[in-house]
Amino acid sequence: MYGVVLLSQFVGMAIALGLALVRGDSVPGGNDLLICLVAGVVGGIGITALYRGLAIGRMGIVAPVTGVLAAIIPVSAGILIEGAPGSAVLAGIGIAILSVVLVSRAADEGGGRAGLTEALVSGVAIGCFGVLISGLSEGDVFSSLTVIRLVQAGLVIAAVLATRTAWRPPTDAVPAILVVGVLDMAGNSFYLLAVQTGALAVASVLSALYPVATVILAATVLRERVTRDHTIGIALAAVAIVLIGVGST
Repeated sequence: MYGVVLLSQFVGMAIALGLALVRGDSVPGGNDLLICLVAGVVGGIGITALYRGLAIGRMGIVAPVTGVLAAIIPVSAGILIEGAPGSAVLAGIGIAILSVVLVSRAADEGGGRAGLTEALVSGVAIGCFGVLISGLSEGDVFSSLTVIRLVQAGLVIAAVLATRTAWRPPTDAVPAILVVGVLDMAGNSFYLLAVQTGALAVASVLSALYPVATVILAATVLRERVTRDHTIGIALAAVAIVLIGVGST
């Protein structure tokens, strides 16, 4: 697991550094540097917990729980900054909480809570990460992401040294990990650009739609069984995301 996170972080860092050099981005300083350092630690915890949850638990459970929590936190922050929510947003937040409860109960009834704790930790951490990077100054996007990736990689290396855990990923998994690194960097880049040009609440809920793809892949590629309770919980998560997004516009 650590190998997946570490290699993907280095890939993302290389891409961000290259783009920063091409664009002539300035090195973050002052408040931006502090945000990058804290966001790097929080984001590193979030992505590591997510990958561990996906590895030991069911993707159809881990992804929706993480996605809903990762949406609620920045949405709430956006509401505090930008004003009180409308009825659609309030309804969406309530449904989101209900979906987390439903999916958690389904996980317990379906054979244990493997990966659920990691999903909760990941959701909170990723949500806080989204709030933190929304505070970065406009411009110099890729230099900021380079620093964040460097911190995240350092955090993983420290965890490997502290736990003496094997970190080398299987050779045949390297191509997939490289793709993960590219896609992860693309997602972070577009999210940061979105929160700098639009509303935090809207950007966060739209980015939280990623569990839909994860669940579909888990069912089609890994043949994970999705029960009725799981389906209801996942569907409610999707409804919550849409309501929050529509109500925040």
